[in-house]
Amino acid sequence: MAETFLVGVDLGGTTIKLAFINLDGEIKHKWEIPTNKKDNTIVVDIAKAIDQKVLELNLSKDQLAGIGMGAPGPVELETGLIYSAVNLGWENYPLKDKLERETNLPVIIDNDANIAALGEMWKGAGNKAKNLVCVTLGTGVGGGIIANGEIIHGVLGAGGEIGHITSIPEGGAPCNCGKTGCLETIASATGIVRMAVEKLKEDGVNSPLKNLYSQSENITAKDVFDSARNGDQLALDVIETMSYHLGLALANLANGLNPEKIVIGGGVSKGADLFLAKVKAYFQKYSFPTVAKGADIKVATLGNDAGVIGGAWLVKSKILNNVPTA
Repeated sequence: MAETFLVGVDLGGTTIKLAFINLDGEIKHKWEIPTNKKDNTIVVDIAKAIDQKVLELNLSKDQLAGIGMGAPGPVELETGLIYSAVNLGWENYPLKDKLERETNLPVIIDNDANIAALGEMWKGAGNKAKNLVCVTLGTGVGGGIIANGEIIHGVLGAGGEIGHITSIPEGGAPCNCGKTGCLETIASATGIVRMAVEKLKEDGVNSPLKNLYSQSENITAKDVFDSARNGDQLALDVIETMSYHLGLALANLANGLNPEKIVIGGGVSKGADLFLAKVKAYFQKYSFPTVAKGADIKVATLGNDAGVIGGAWLVKSKILNNVPTA
């Protein structure tokens, strides 16, 4: 009997990740294609990429059970409508309908951070926990919240917007969402750099980062982490601030959810050796004792594969089991 594959797709602003994954969640084939935002050929490009891979591997398209796809921005789950994806130029975009027409496969769409959370739940650091919070620390801060094995979407598909928890009620830095003082302005790579640069501009600052910044006026979160590992107090102070606000936000979130696992992923998680213990300490300080006892904070393990694996989980759990999406 021919093997059945789940198709996972993770739509990013630069690349689109695709994978054929078996029913046990093992990636059998994965590849990437560029995201053509300029000509908006994204849906056609995905359909062509899948057809080409089927031919290349000498498969039958009947072996593909369906497509589970993560996309940026809030998603109307039942219809697969993307309310708004600013970096793609999409507004009320019927992604599910378009992709089903192009591929002749059933499609289920969810937010990209949500499918990353599902991936970590199924095959990653979540270790099949049914109550889980996943926070992704990258250029921004994304999140996915799973309760009783199901993603929390909310009324308009914006559930899990952990990055927009207000951390500084008054006088905080502006956020891309239009608010100020969001967690994203502190715990993201962008936020870490912003705080470091603000400190570097103060009078009398002595830090190895100062020379680097004065030469190029451009430092990265990695630069801050590297400097902290070498004992730079300015960089250590930035990480302390970031850890405090992340630990506090996760504690407040957990007090309402009582999760079993909290998974921290994204590019910034590469600096977890510097901040994970601090985040755990602040989490313990600010969470309800019973909540603190139940929650295990881990670093994500799937990396860039989390999205495609989460997409595959959607196919397995919703399409193959004929479960309504909303």
